[in-house]
Amino acid sequence: MGVADKMWDAVTTVIKMNDKVERMAATIITQQQKIENLTERVIRLETALEIGLARSGGGKPPRRIKHQE
Repeated sequence: MGVADKMWDAVTTVIKMNDKVERMAATIITQQQKIENLTERVIRLETALEIGLARSGGGKPPRRIKHQE
């Protein structure tokens, strides 16, 4: 294998790697958007839960009054 063949193999390898890196970057961006959307949904759910608990008395069990004998 001559020098030209080795250079050609190196160039094609770099091109293939570049394509893979670009696809991976696109995948990472998509995954980051999904994570951010899920985070927003969790925040909305937490807020709804807190509002619901506040309206129902905080979700705490009723206070028991001890009778003195």
